[in-house]
Amino acid sequence: MAVLLSLGVIAALAQTPSPNTAEMTSRDAPATFSTKVNLVMVPVVVRDSKGKAVGTLRKEDFQLFDKGKPQVISKFSVEKAGETRIPAEVASDDATLENAAPAAAAKTPAPIAQRFVVYLFDDVNTHTSDLVQARDAADRHLSESLDATTRAAIFTTSGQGNVDFTDDHAKLHEALMKLMWRPTMGAPGTECPDISYYMADLIQNKNDTMALHAAAQEVLATCDPPSPGETAQQAEQMAEIIVRGTAARVVSLGERDTRLALTVLVDAIRRLSAAPGDRSLIFVSSGFYLTEDLRFDETDIMDRAIRANVRISSLNARGLYVLIPGGDASTRASAGGPNVMNLKSQYQRDSALEEEGVLEELADATGGRYFHNNNDLKAGFTLVAAAPEFVYVLGFAPQNLKLDGTYHALKVKLINSRGLDLQARRGYYAPKHLADPAEDAKREIQEAMFSRDELQDIPVELHVQFFKSSDVAAKIAVLARVDVKSLRFRKADGRSDDDLRVFSGLFDRNGNFISGMEKVVELRLRDATLEKLLNSGVTVKTNFDVAPGSYVIRLVVRDAEGQTMSARNGVVEIP
Repeated sequence: MAVLLSLGVIAALAQTPSPNTAEMTSRDAPATFSTKVNLVMVPVVVRDSKGKAVGTLRKEDFQLFDKGKPQVISKFSVEKAGETRIPAEVASDDATLENAAPAAAAKTPAPIAQRFVVYLFDDVNTHTSDLVQARDAADRHLSESLDATTRAAIFTTSGQGNVDFTDDHAKLHEALMKLMWRPTMGAPGTECPDISYYMADLIQNKNDTMALHAAAQEVLATCDPPSPGETAQQAEQMAEIIVRGTAARVVSLGERDTRLALTVLVDAIRRLSAAPGDRSLIFVSSGFYLTEDLRFDETDIMDRAIRANVRISSLNARGLYVLIPGGDASTRASAGGPNVMNLKSQYQRDSALEEEGVLEELADATGGRYFHNNNDLKAGFTLVAAAPEFVYVLGFAPQNLKLDGTYHALKVKLINSRGLDLQARRGYYAPKHLADPAEDAKREIQEAMFSRDELQDIPVELHVQFFKSSDVAAKIAVLARVDVKSLRFRKADGRSDDDLRVFSGLFDRNGNFISGMEKVVELRLRDATLEKLLNSGVTVKTNFDVAPGSYVIRLVVRDAEGQTMSARNGVVEIP
């Protein structure tokens, strides 16, 4: 018979057990794991000449370089789209699971969400005309692609009109139709001098004398012509003061909007990380400019997404566009002569490339796709929403990494490319300080719980049962039977010691986390008891009070001595 542990809280025992010390105790505890060496993770997608992902490569086929220096690939895995399912234990009712296996389920559960997609619309940096085209295309795309196991959410950088994960197309349609451009910097061309965020950064942060002179000439020609008796040098100096003031203001406003977009991206990744299934983020934007100081935040977003198995794809809402020198009809004409106009046109082109580059970098770094220079946005949504069939994840530990915040360019090569096209993360920024071990531990726990991967390092049986006490109340019983044969016990004072951490999480049908519970099982076993448990195993029981409905159970078990982990899934349909 399996040993059923008490659900109550039992005090932890002293390190040196007395003859009367209990051999097994169970207690509630903070959710912490020991931390691991920080790896730089590099997702790689390899496609053939027809654009089809290739999944037959091995670790030996890849070469990885950090700042041109070859690195040892210490972690290698291949993720296959659609491979993570819910091969779940289906709950039964009216059975006594402590002593018997559950009876067959009375009915087939309703489909449970297995794929989660956040559609993040950048309504701060994307003009109305582009946003309208994108939202209409997204609406048509969702009406065709939203199936029983997919949940979609609508987020905006302004934070207005968000809709959390749902399979209700009417709610998604309503949110999409409310999208509109919500600028915070004002319309372009309304200030004098008219300085873009890109040009202001050149002046304010990079001390670009050409940009400063061009803007000063515009001031002299339009905003503040020289006063009578004022020398050319004096006029130029006064114009430069005006330009520097304007540049400082534009940089401040631009950084505020960019930080807003980056913060919302982090929030979207955090929300997806709590979604129990395949996770995708589709970023719809015209792009935005990043100053050097904000590149660290971009790297952090990439790292967060990779750790949380979130694939970021980007769709450029501009579609196929042509830059008009000096701006369109709504933009005030540049002054200062043809040289100033030509220089500002060059800055306009450079700025557009930088803004687009951010969208491409986020997609490349996380294994996503980037759709641009095409007006068929409906086809674009179909492309970026499709998961690559295979994604290779290479991990390496940088040697002698300096905490100086410098940029490290990455390069991934194939030993034999054979005409294959390779998409991989381009680089990362070194940290400026050591990571907080407590935060790393919390992140590791979250990644294990908010996943759908089935892990079998420790043989674990999951049994789920429900009991209905009324038409509006029920109880779910989760039983984890752990096979102790594979545990790595530590011998101390004549006993076999190990600690088991058992996490049980409850999710609704849309993948929303409802409740969770952690139990720490302290094993201090005499030889005779261990011999018995080798045959029976250890059983831990957890109860949840719920209302009738569809639920997903996530069970994660980890042992302290061997630092191995197992994870199982359960499905509950309570009529």
